[in-house]
Amino acid sequence: MRAARTDPDRFADLYDRYAAQLYHYAYQRVGAQTAEDVVADTFLAAFAQRDSYDPERLDARPWLFGILTRKLARHFRAEKTHYRALLRTAAESAVDGHADRVAARVAASAVRAPLVAALGKLSTGDRDVLLLIAWCDFSYDEVARALDIPLGTVRSRLNRARRKVRAVLGDIDPTGEA
Repeated sequence: MRAARTDPDRFADLYDRYAAQLYHYAYQRVGAQTAEDVVADTFLAAFAQRDSYDPERLDARPWLFGILTRKLARHFRAEKTHYRALLRTAAESAVDGHADRVAARVAASAVRAPLVAALGKLSTGDRDVLLLIAWCDFSYDEVARALDIPLGTVRSRLNRARRKVRAVLGDIDPTGEA
């Protein structure tokens, strides 16, 4: 980011490093087309804001995910629609064999609808924290930086989100780890 502030061509390095991660996260939240649009908007915004980036930050990842999360908030209705559509569709699987795909779909079908319903009922802030931790493997500190919120807020939102999801799921473990 330091180099990109003075040499805009170096910004391409940032894109090459993080675009796939941003897209993967956005894809899980809003689907393919919207994810492409939101990631593109994220990099346009990041490029425009590159002079405001704090050069003391060694990692631009939380900063970029913060921009992405704010862009996703603007697509909240599309995200809600996506969650409703997930309730109606069969689980997709990246498992190799046919038997493995069938077994994975059967296992996933038991938790898919309640999990999607639980995620859809969370507030935007709680859902953002939960999904950044669960899907992007962010630390609490990275979430705090990405969303520009205090560390204590990350902890309370994550605690609240987990409690609400557990209440909806009851005894079902969405990770499949009994």
